[in-house]
Amino acid sequence: MADYVDMKTLKFLLKEVYDANKLTKYDKFKEYDVESFEMLLDSTKSFSDKFLKPFYKEMDTNPAHYKNGKIIVHPSVEKVMRNAGENGSIGSIFSYDDGGMQLPLLIHQANGFIAGAANNGAIGYPGLTSGAAHLIVTFGNDELKKRFTPKMISGDWGGTMCLTEPQAGSSLSDIITSAKKLSDGSYSIKGDKIFISGGDHDYCDNFVHLVLARIDGAPKGTKGISLFAVPKNNIDENHNVTDSNNVTTIGDFQKLGEKGFCTTHLAFGEKGVCKGWLVGTENKGLSHMFQMMNSARIDVGMKGASLSTAAYLSSLEYAKERPQGRRISSSGNKNIESDQVNIIEHPDVRRMLLFQECISQGSLALLLQCSLYYDLSKVESDEKKEKYHDLLEILTPIAKTYPAEKGLESISNGLQVLGGYGFCTDYDLEQYYRDIRIMSIYEGTTGIQSLDLMGRKIIMKNGESFKFLINEFKETIEKASTYEELKPYANTFKNYSKDLSDTIMELIQIAIKGDHERYISDATIFMEYMSNVVIAWQWLKISACAKEKIINGADDHLTSFYEKKIHAMKFYFKYELTRNKGIKEILLHPDSLTIPNKEKKIFI
Repeated sequence: MADYVDMKTLKFLLKEVYDANKLTKYDKFKEYDVESFEMLLDSTKSFSDKFLKPFYKEMDTNPAHYKNGKIIVHPSVEKVMRNAGENGSIGSIFSYDDGGMQLPLLIHQANGFIAGAANNGAIGYPGLTSGAAHLIVTFGNDELKKRFTPKMISGDWGGTMCLTEPQAGSSLSDIITSAKKLSDGSYSIKGDKIFISGGDHDYCDNFVHLVLARIDGAPKGTKGISLFAVPKNNIDENHNVTDSNNVTTIGDFQKLGEKGFCTTHLAFGEKGVCKGWLVGTENKGLSHMFQMMNSARIDVGMKGASLSTAAYLSSLEYAKERPQGRRISSSGNKNIESDQVNIIEHPDVRRMLLFQECISQGSLALLLQCSLYYDLSKVESDEKKEKYHDLLEILTPIAKTYPAEKGLESISNGLQVLGGYGFCTDYDLEQYYRDIRIMSIYEGTTGIQSLDLMGRKIIMKNGESFKFLINEFKETIEKASTYEELKPYANTFKNYSKDLSDTIMELIQIAIKGDHERYISDATIFMEYMSNVVIAWQWLKISACAKEKIINGADDHLTSFYEKKIHAMKFYFKYELTRNKGIKEILLHPDSLTIPNKEKKIFI
């Protein structure tokens, strides 16, 4: 059976491309070193081998479901939650004072990549618990922290985020869940929330739901939304569970993929008073929640990278072992008497495999880059903190979207490599294909991410933040240009990055002239356009590092590994980056064909 993760590539990216060890020079991470980082990665791989991967298909064929008022999930969820608590991974990036491991996000996300490639559904339970606890740690008062977070970090209690309502999906300004202040300082929460991932099951003693609701008399729209911590069950002064807090599980949504990760409908206050406690400041709930959502978006992107990686490795193994057909000679003939070759010998199959490699590893690289920026934004000087924070802000929509959208395409190619077998449940490819489909919907759809990128991020601070990214591009171009083999690709990337800047300026002129709807109408197309440049940047950076290692005397085995990275970069530049020529033409085309035009009575 194929391995589900390429540990060699992961460690190469961490140690050599992003130099994870440099983080240990900062006081926050001084307790760690390269060896401890590697030990954590190997430990995660060992656990994933034993307790995650073996149940991946089983959790799909025996999905989470609603029965007699409860959500039934696979028994392995209990082991996952307990282990996540015992090994500290739920609170791994929290400070020591808050009960965490004070681990760099870079290493935390690398661990998540390994576990997600083994079983992307199972890791959702501790992952959301971590995000919910982090919100309370960041914005909650000391009493709330003491009441809720210790048992969340230990894995005894679960955590969720509750945003969506039946009438309010992406449009959070329309939520109607209410919060009425009570005499003891808590709030009575009443309303329904749907699509709540990990919302209920028997393997946690309690759940702490982070709920967006509107306090009586609050302003309309997003400026009147507050955030509340709402436990499923009440707790006493010793933090032990007592009676119900009237959070009712109405049902579970049966889904195309991620079937082992329950998705619930919760009713708050339907059967009596449901108490919640304000987290942070009144009417600032959405801005507080976005901390968790931005973190969750990186998590979703990493799930996409995990799934596309596992699919790539599975189809690669199949291609190496499956004999079918014969090579065509340079003269165009086949020798029917010769033995069949394994399908990896066929150029079209190799194209699909190289595409998978480029998408999966390019996605992983970008997500690790974002994680590094997050860490640096917490430990650097104030001026540099702003730079790294802004870089993370600009790249987060891409880091969430690209691994989801292109990851789906990548897995589709992997399924195609297997032919008819790819469509069958004998292999994991069809499950990977179903599981990744939700990633472009989770935590803000592709459309929402694209609007955020084009409508807010690239023009943030009058474009000064975007200049930080251009400067990062320039650093990579300069390094790659020092190697003769890479110089043409550095020049190519320089031209495409300039095209990106020029195209943005042309598009902004449309908005300046007052046609904002046209400016934003092809935001999703722009997302693809900018993403292709960003991933090309990552591949050029990887190649420059690989070339440096070769020149510095890598042995034959490592040289082959590094040459493979350079070959993948060349493939990406030829087959993916060149697509931007056509995409640019679409973006700058004068016809606005997707904007409703009632005067011409053209309706869809």
